[in-house]
Amino acid sequence: MTNRDDMTLTSSGFYVSQEAPIRADNPVPTPSVPAPDILRCAYMELVVTDLKRSRDFYVDVLGLTVTEEDGDAVYLRSLEEFIHHNLVLRQGPVAAVAAFSYRVRTPEDLDRAVAFYSELGCRVERRAEGFTKGIGDSVRVTDPLGFPYEFFHDVEHVERLAWRYDLYTPGALVRLDHFNQVTPDVPRATKFMQDLGFRVTEDIQDQDGTVYAAWMRRKPTVHDTAMTGGNGPRMHHVAFSTHEKHNILAICDKLGALRMSDAIERGPGRHGVSNAFYLYLRDPDGHRVEIYTQDYYTGDPDNPVVTWDVHDNQRRDWWGNPVVPSWYTEASLVLDLDGNPQPVVERTDSSEMEVTIGADGFSYTRADDEAGSYRGQASKGFKIGNQL
Repeated sequence: MTNRDDMTLTSSGFYVSQEAPIRADNPVPTPSVPAPDILRCAYMELVVTDLKRSRDFYVDVLGLTVTEEDGDAVYLRSLEEFIHHNLVLRQGPVAAVAAFSYRVRTPEDLDRAVAFYSELGCRVERRAEGFTKGIGDSVRVTDPLGFPYEFFHDVEHVERLAWRYDLYTPGALVRLDHFNQVTPDVPRATKFMQDLGFRVTEDIQDQDGTVYAAWMRRKPTVHDTAMTGGNGPRMHHVAFSTHEKHNILAICDKLGALRMSDAIERGPGRHGVSNAFYLYLRDPDGHRVEIYTQDYYTGDPDNPVVTWDVHDNQRRDWWGNPVVPSWYTEASLVLDLDGNPQPVVERTDSSEMEVTIGADGFSYTRADDEAGSYRGQASKGFKIGNQL
């Protein structure tokens, strides 16, 4: 349950506390062995149904660099990356995610990953030669939440192109920033990720203690992954960073010029959560890609946890703009280690979209503005949920 007495209300309208105010009713047991020491999210392996069409989107439109390719897969990286890839596009029959991949600090952390997940009874596979080109000894697991995770240390180095300004486009993507996962039970997922060594930076709750989403990090930014409440396990999005806001606007202009504006699902805008500037796109298979920039440092051990009220209509968009329904309801399937889609479990807790009517309807900008049938700025009419 949320205890607002343990939080401080800031002048920006959200709460802060020293510990993540999230409790799981049905936690995954905590293993007795140490977790692997995770450095950062490193790459995602996406299964796509038309490899050429997907390559055109990620390379010709978004500007990712091809490290290597063959008839079955394309290995892509961002401009500042020095490991082999940040994204694998692999041809397959069903659009889905094959792996959320994390780099670990030492080769011995792979042994720790095997022991950690084996104690939980998870399926674990290890390949000394790796599961993809450019990656060495690796461990893949199906975690207790149903997601396919990979851990690796050994990797092939490639040239970091940060100084190759002749290769930069106006919308240059410079880093892989984070994943976002959809799960029915956010507190359970959060507790498990904390056991894996992640720290919560932000979350969305209501006054009854229902948790709608939580952001967690290993590197010192807002997140390496987030758990969003919904039917799952599914992948909500993979996010790449740009240097500046204007890079995101350039991507929008490019998509418009190519008559591809329908690839823009949401934004551009600024998040309340993370404080970052954002744009959400859908690739040819419907996989969601976020373009993201300018969040904040979280590396201190006493970094405060930010808690947003689910009814604050600035949490998802700082300017209070509506969130399209597809952003809440649609997501990518994830695969088991045999390449089969994982069954999707329905969320039983309240839906963020339903309780906020698209994050604009009967929510508020200032809680003390609540009155009558509509609350706060929604009473003006132009931010009512009639878009739904």
